[in-house]
Amino acid sequence: MERTLKFVKMQATGNDFIMVDARALDLDWQGISKKMCDRHLGVGADGLMAVAVSRTADLRMRLFNADGSEAQISGNGLRCFAKYAVDRKLVKGRGITIETLAGVKHIETVVSSGKVTHARVNMGKPVLSAADIPVSVDERNPVLNYKLPVGGRDLELAFVSMGNPHAVCFIAGDVDDFPLSEIGPLVERHRIFPERTNFEIVNRIDRQRLKARVWERGVGETLACGSGSSATAVASRLKGYSDEKVDITMPGGVLTVTWDGADDVYLQGPVEQVFTGEFPL
Repeated sequence: MERTLKFVKMQATGNDFIMVDARALDLDWQGISKKMCDRHLGVGADGLMAVAVSRTADLRMRLFNADGSEAQISGNGLRCFAKYAVDRKLVKGRGITIETLAGVKHIETVVSSGKVTHARVNMGKPVLSAADIPVSVDERNPVLNYKLPVGGRDLELAFVSMGNPHAVCFIAGDVDDFPLSEIGPLVERHRIFPERTNFEIVNRIDRQRLKARVWERGVGETLACGSGSSATAVASRLKGYSDEKVDITMPGGVLTVTWDGADDVYLQGPVEQVFTGEFPL
């Protein structure tokens, strides 16, 4: 009999993930994620999340990008993870703690008709030290205006880590017209990023609204990015562009980020289940 793997497909503002209950499974998740995340030959997703047992939190999240690499964290992924766990009563109540490679994260969910519809993630404090992000530059921290010539363009980057590295670039032209598929890979793999980086391009609309696109490390362009939205809000506030609470419009929808300028960053947005299925192993 053919072995199959039961899964659930989730999406949060267009950032889509395959969810697998792996608490009793020991499989090659890197290889499986590459197969399942393939949008032509598999299920199709930005990443695969394996729900695992944790000794320090309610549950542990292992997140594998579409290229098989294991990621530290995903803000949108955490919201999908929380919905999966709360809807299936893997935890008691509407709050959940999740162990990640970037530490334990706390999520509060909003439930309607017995199902999670929205989630608010405590993303923790942003890391602004270049050495800890990491990025190999000799600059005073925080680094908010680093000039990087890439692909015939002179980019001005702000560096932030939300448990994973981000390079945020505010531009005057519409982000819709930016050649992200060309420039994104060059920034992601630039020599100054020893662990590669995520890359956001951003338009300022007003002090409460930003518009952005993101090139995710190990994935490519995605419709949204929770950690990327968080890093973008932090960079925007530090540069004096926005207030404590800001709505960030990405191709997949709107994410709300709140940061008081010193403490933890909070990310909020919708989340939904797309479908369930079984995948041959």
